[in-house]
Amino acid sequence: MKRVLIIGFALLLSCSGGSNEYKTKVQEPEFLHRTLKQITDVIVHDIFSPPVASRIYAYATVAAYEAIIPQDSSYVSMAGQLTGLTETPKPEAGLEYCFPVSSAQAMFKVGRNLVFSESKMDEFYAGLLKEWEEAGVPDDVLQRSIEYGNKVAEHIMAWSSKDNYKQSRSFPKYSISNEASSWKPTPPAYMDAVEPHWNKIRVFAIDSATQFTPPPPTPFSTEKGSDFYKDAYTVYETGVNLTEEQRNIASFWDCNPFVMNVKGHVMFATKKISPGGHWINITANACRKSNADMAKSADAYLRVSLSLVDGFISCWDEKYRSVLIRPETYINQYIDENWVPLLQTPPFPEYTSGHSVISNAAAQALTGVFGESFAFTDSTEVEFSLGIRSFTSFQHAADEATISRLYGGIHYLPACDIGKEQGAALGELIRKKIKTHK
Repeated sequence: MKRVLIIGFALLLSCSGGSNEYKTKVQEPEFLHRTLKQITDVIVHDIFSPPVASRIYAYATVAAYEAIIPQDSSYVSMAGQLTGLTETPKPEAGLEYCFPVSSAQAMFKVGRNLVFSESKMDEFYAGLLKEWEEAGVPDDVLQRSIEYGNKVAEHIMAWSSKDNYKQSRSFPKYSISNEASSWKPTPPAYMDAVEPHWNKIRVFAIDSATQFTPPPPTPFSTEKGSDFYKDAYTVYETGVNLTEEQRNIASFWDCNPFVMNVKGHVMFATKKISPGGHWINITANACRKSNADMAKSADAYLRVSLSLVDGFISCWDEKYRSVLIRPETYINQYIDENWVPLLQTPPFPEYTSGHSVISNAAAQALTGVFGESFAFTDSTEVEFSLGIRSFTSFQHAADEATISRLYGGIHYLPACDIGKEQGAALGELIRKKIKTHK
């Protein structure tokens, strides 16, 4: 009871200076949920690759978290816990702030800085600012809170500028190897390999890109009796005998940000949410269902985003180590030249499965926040003309995301199974290592 009273008093001080009504309104976590959803929508619009999208989520959510925690002394800063993050700015003592405003402001500011379509972010922000004003936040408190959010955002952006991302934009493209076992561009667009140097991006919570290096993939072989041929044939056989439910599962978890459609001589792209964006939406769903306040929501987003971004760094490190051939290429060459996978093959090497790694890492994060038996209905894909799916736990959802890659015809089963282990181990480490409470 004593702790509850202390937190309640802190909340009062964090949004004082006007009518009691506005204090309740600005504590509404929807401000945070909607700001992150806007970032997701712009990520989809700007067609960021899954690894790059995860980086945007990570910095935006760290900023939101750091800007909300001054209102509750039980929370702990990420400074000193995340690689290279120094102490964030502190609010001035004795002055009144509305930290929920600061948190959404910091998230917005960082998100806007990391996307291309700034005008879309500005349109959203105009509405957000109007809502704060109409809620009755006193002008001086509102301005001071916005300025504090901006200071936190600037600190996070300065930190982000040293993660090697900008330098990696000028690194050489992946050179296609003539080795029979190596990855080759796949139809219909035959796109260049995505982010071949992502393992050089600074990690957030794990020690290095190689900390969770998986065992090597199945030895490559074209012999019919070999293990690799059997792995490929499993993909082929599964693909030609898909049930309607398996098709639905594969499509639900597709999350390909850039699907190339071919209609005769016309080619056009379809934009979709990224795998990380799907798990960010699941996090919002869990926050809403559990009535998580703004601080707990920021905590949940932070943990999931760290699992996603480090998960992609770890997975991509292995992808460009093994540079393994995709099932579509192998099957067309050695099993059936007319076979086409249900899903469009993403433009990067096969092993391990990115969905398997990041889904199991995110499931670890969410389980740590909301518990092992948190049932939910996922409507993430409705806006992309797909249905809803229900799950008994976050692990249930992660397991389905993992096997979906086999159903989609874009991964061999070992990439899914070992990717699951890789992601779960990484996610568990982050869940235990990162301290958000004293």
